[in-house]
Amino acid sequence: MNARRGGADTRGTGAGARPETGDGVYAEVLLPTDGSRGALAAAGHGLDIARHYGATVHVLYVVDTRVSRSGPLVDALRDEGRAAVRRIEVAAATAGLTVVTSIAQGVPAREILAYSAAHGIDLVVMGTRGRTGADRAVLGSVAERVVRRSGVPVLTVRSG
Repeated sequence: MNARRGGADTRGTGAGARPETGDGVYAEVLLPTDGSRGALAAAGHGLDIARHYGATVHVLYVVDTRVSRSGPLVDALRDEGRAAVRRIEVAAATAGLTVVTSIAQGVPAREILAYSAAHGIDLVVMGTRGRTGADRAVLGSVAERVVRRSGVPVLTVRSG
C-alpha cells in the first residue's frame, strides 16, 4: 500500500490481516523514531505490545524542518530517517506484524500528533532522552509535548 497523507510518504508491509484478540484495546500502535538507542528500546516495547494485541505497527520518522527546510541537510536527514524506519520495519515484519512506515517533514511533536490523529492510532510508544536542566530548557522535549497533547495513551521509555 502506498499513500501520501499529510505530507508523509506511507507504505505498508507485513503479514496481512491482524488476528482477533477479543478485546481489541490496541489495534494501531505508533512508534515514532529518531534512530537513537532510546527510540529502538521503545520500539522493542511497542513491538511486544503490538504482538500481544495483534496490532498494526506504524513507524514514523520526522525530518525536523526547524533545522533546515531544503537542501543537502534535509536530504541527509531523510536518508537517516529511511535507515531508522527500516530497522524497526524489519524487526516488526520478522515478528509477523503488519507494518506501515512513514517519513514526514515538520516539527516532530506536531507531526507525531497529526499522524496519530489521521491514522486512528490507539497507542504511541516513544523514547525519551531524560534531559534535565539547561538541555531540556533549550532543546525541549518532543516526548513531553506528545504526552501533554495526545488524545491517546503515550508510553514513554526512558533512555540514559
